[in-house]
Amino acid sequence: MSKALFAQRRDGRVAALQFLYAWSLNQPKNLADDLQVFFGNCEQPREHYAFGEELIHGAIEHLADIDARIKGLAHNWDFDRIAKIDLAILRIAMFEMIHRKDIPPVVSINEAIDLSKQFSNADSKRFINGILDRLKGELGRDARKAE
Repeated sequence: MSKALFAQRRDGRVAALQFLYAWSLNQPKNLADDLQVFFGNCEQPREHYAFGEELIHGAIEHLADIDARIKGLAHNWDFDRIAKIDLAILRIAMFEMIHRKDIPPVVSINEAIDLSKQFSNADSKRFINGILDRLKGELGRDARKAE
């Protein structure tokens, strides 16, 4: 993957994280309108964040399944006590790991840990890594290869 594409995907993940965090606090009546406003306030043109927008739609579309998986994998954690920022990171990474076969699961895990280091607290990376590592074991595919 080229450095430019890597940077664009990173920007997309950050945008998806920011949007999903805000969305979890105050769900809009009209997602399309909310996305228009959100991307209108970003530094780059909306097209730059196409990957992030795909992550947003995917995480929201598969929210029930993803949240059920989080509940099942978050041993000894009450779902409602998971920090909203960590939940947004988990939703993005899990969507990637389950639905984006072109991205190796370890890449999604590493990106989630990097996001947690940048946007959450010091303990979050262990929590996020633990849940995503358990999911990786359930996927039934090579964690280091895209399909």
